[in-house]
Amino acid sequence: MSLIADIQVIFLDDTMLVVNKPAGISTLPDGYDPTLPHIRGILEQQVGRLWIIHRLDKETSGVLLLARSAEAHRSLNMQFEKHAVSKVYHALVNGNPAWKVKTVDLPLKPNGDRRHRTVIDQQAGKIAVTHFKVLERFVAYCLLEARPETGRTHQIRAHLSSIKLPVLGDRLYSKHEDTNHSLSTQLVHQKSNSLTWPSKSMALHARYLEINHPETGEHKKFKAQYPDYFEVALSQLRSDSESVG
Repeated sequence: MSLIADIQVIFLDDTMLVVNKPAGISTLPDGYDPTLPHIRGILEQQVGRLWIIHRLDKETSGVLLLARSAEAHRSLNMQFEKHAVSKVYHALVNGNPAWKVKTVDLPLKPNGDRRHRTVIDQQAGKIAVTHFKVLERFVAYCLLEARPETGRTHQIRAHLSSIKLPVLGDRLYSKHEDTNHSLSTQLVHQKSNSLTWPSKSMALHARYLEINHPETGEHKKFKAQYPDYFEVALSQLRSDSESVG
């Protein structure tokens, strides 16, 4: 595993850079405070100019792709525009639904309320489709796979909130998260513990990204390791489920 400025590098060549973005850092400069550190600025100090292809929310971790040339930027952008890219996210959510797979196709409107959230809007919203699959069940929580067909702002978070399965640690879209993000409170029905969820992150992780290399055309699939706190939470949930069972 190689690192650039303490950020894990998944892939690097002359055309593109793929990293495992940590939670708590914006992809681009913050609109309210441009002096805050951001991924592109941090990485450009080490590898030179970079072009953003897609974004991850500040609190989201996982696979992030950046281009290293204008030509690669155009090629990769075209793949995203033609929906030739496969993105898979993993999310730990509050709730344990009866279904195994589910598609949510509710239209979304960004910046739709006073809290600047993306909201469901049947009239003014844009088409948004997300496919969900239960990967692992716990007593009151589950690990979900999310495959977005479209790329609307906060799409996965908004769709999960709409079906009452909010992402752990997501203060913006959940009415049930405590302000300290303490997972111990959320696990009260399973087992007392002192596990704490980091305050600048949520349990949404960009796990896989599949593209065609912009220069060679080779199909590439990238995987981002879970953050340590995500792994710890999964281990605790599994342990608590076994003790209850």
